[in-house]
Amino acid sequence: MEKTLKNIYVCFPGGKHKVVTMSYDDGREEDRRLLEIFNRYGIRGTFNLNGMLERTNEIPKEEYPTLYADHEVAAHTALHPTIARCPDEQILQQVLEDRRILEELMGYPVRGLAYPNGSVNERITKMLPYTGIRYGRTVVSTHSFNMPEDYMRWNPTMHHNDPEALTLAKSFTELFKTQYLYMMYIWGHSYEFTDRDNWDVMEELCKILGGREDTWYATNIEIYDYMEEASRLQVSVDGSFAYNPSARDIDIEIDKEHFCCKAGVITRF
Repeated sequence: MEKTLKNIYVCFPGGKHKVVTMSYDDGREEDRRLLEIFNRYGIRGTFNLNGMLERTNEIPKEEYPTLYADHEVAAHTALHPTIARCPDEQILQQVLEDRRILEELMGYPVRGLAYPNGSVNERITKMLPYTGIRYGRTVVSTHSFNMPEDYMRWNPTMHHNDPEALTLAKSFTELFKTQYLYMMYIWGHSYEFTDRDNWDVMEELCKILGGREDTWYATNIEIYDYMEEASRLQVSVDGSFAYNPSARDIDIEIDKEHFCCKAGVITRF
């Protein structure tokens, strides 16, 4: 019997086609207020912390497990050096020691990194997988909503102080073509809101982006893990069934109909 070719797309969890994520560095006291805003609007974030650096206005490390409980803690190197200038063995030590300290505090593997001072080159990106790091966030704004092509150079959409921030956020909410996956990725430092006295910017961004039915709210590592596992989904040639070898469910769309491929089994459509 002749089969009809189907349009089959990977979706985010729940069949959604948009994702919002945030990434904030350095673990300053202003993270408390930022987290209150995130939690109020259902925004999920990744907080990139330095395990050995002692600074004023810093969150006490013993508070990390409770304060960041519903979000991700990721590495930012132990002492925040401009790592492209460091010898190889020092880069490895900076990352691994940061991981070790943060993992002891949080109780889970730390697998993400924000490059300190945005410092990254090819030597570093090739080295990091051997330290257990699975993605590295840059400070290069794309002003786009594309998914990353290289997770070791994960470029955000924008910094929260970008002049186009509110315009881009509103544009993101208006995206409707479900044949694409869209990502809004905002980064910064929470102390910048105090420095510029512009907490209203984040309040407005979260108000625009939060609580939307077509959007998944995720941490950086949740996005990485989901897309990695989705890439292993094995769909039959005729599109009538799929085998999901991963440990989590993967959602797909077939000719605009939503299906959930259960973990570890064959799902028939």
